[in-house]
Amino acid sequence: MSTTQSERLRGLLEPLVSAVDLDLEEIELSRAGRRRVLRVVVDSEEGVDLDACAELSRVISDKLDETDAMGEGEYQLEVTSPGAERPLKEPRHYVRAKGRLARFQLTTPEGEPAGELVARILDLDDDGLDLEVPGVKGRKPTVRRIAFGEIVKARVEIEFSRKDKKEEEA
Repeated sequence: MSTTQSERLRGLLEPLVSAVDLDLEEIELSRAGRRRVLRVVVDSEEGVDLDACAELSRVISDKLDETDAMGEGEYQLEVTSPGAERPLKEPRHYVRAKGRLARFQLTTPEGEPAGELVARILDLDDDGLDLEVPGVKGRKPTVRRIAFGEIVKARVEIEFSRKDKKEEEA
């Protein structure tokens, strides 16, 4: 998608998404055979349910029909949430992932690759994150601080066997 079209779509869709108290995370336009697919990714502090996506899809579809933002030709509109293994890019993403396990690709201050780290996000501030690194071979977890500048890429990890906080307290 061209930058101009992306900016135009963002300008058109952002007010619609904000009006229903959601954040516009991403707009992606791709090809699927002869058709184009417009994928709109939204999120909020409380997450996004299927009903909210369906309602927003109707609102966006109506708005796109009123304008020539998509040009001529068929397209398919998808309104969705970021998913379970969401990428962490903005500070608000880290806030929403607090308490969750995440996989980080790190770099040194000189820009050299520093490997990968899987850790739980404990807290954050303007400069970086406090993480709990799981212990290896029965050792206790350790706390580690990383600056946002050290993070090349980050993504939430799915946990199938994590105990709920209520279970841990019982």
